[in-house]
Amino acid sequence: MAVVSAFLIPGSPLPYVQSDNPPWGEMARALKKAGRALAASKPETIAIYSTQWIAVLDQLWQMRPNPVGLHVDENWHEYGELPFDMRTDIELTEAAIAATDDYGIRSKGVDYDQFPVDTGTIVGSNFLDPERNFQSVVTANNLYHDWAITENLGRVVREQADTLGRRIAIVGIGGLSGSFFRHVINIGEDHIANTAEDEWNKRILGLMEVGDVEALVQACPTYAAQARAEMGFKHFAYILGGISGKYTGATVHHYGPLYGSGGAVVEFQLR
Repeated sequence: MAVVSAFLIPGSPLPYVQSDNPPWGEMARALKKAGRALAASKPETIAIYSTQWIAVLDQLWQMRPNPVGLHVDENWHEYGELPFDMRTDIELTEAAIAATDDYGIRSKGVDYDQFPVDTGTIVGSNFLDPERNFQSVVTANNLYHDWAITENLGRVVREQADTLGRRIAIVGIGGLSGSFFRHVINIGEDHIANTAEDEWNKRILGLMEVGDVEALVQACPTYAAQARAEMGFKHFAYILGGISGKYTGATVHHYGPLYGSGGAVVEFQLR
């Protein structure tokens, strides 16, 4: 199989920039554990979909051979800078761009110096590939693309990786429930802001753990609406497309709060 591992991780910078805060430190440790699991699966390329890279016209794909620089998160700027240094799998990205036409998706690559790489992609790359051992395919979250189109993006990447004989890890980057605290909190006492959303998060993660794909897919629209899941939970749609909707179960390495919102580090067991 082209896909050797798959992960759902949060895109918040808080576990990266403030890992000494106990609630976020637990998430950071889980992300590092996921990074070790990803490395053990021996991919050549990490295929990333981040909810935080926003597109509104075409489906965008990173085509800069070596995006490198410093980023300051627009929401959590007080915690400092986020460095990034990535290597793009140009061959696989070009193949994916060309293949999206078959799915009615209009795509184009972006390649210019100092392109604003998003927080989620940076955080995910830094935790999952700290030694820069792997190439990446990075595509955007088009606001006008629904669940089915986003699922097809994962499918395109998988199909082209298979054609090229490329071993890939599929990574969907985004949060769970979306209610943030809108006031200053004691970050050491961070917790899920909304009890109903907390219950929904746990239900969805439970379905992932037992591998009940059918029930999970049926629940996702209601979950996205009632728990205010980040970007309609499309990052999970991308994962499903990437793994052909087939997995036997999942390991939730950690579930916890990110300034009131929900986040989880999930590793899927593939068939």
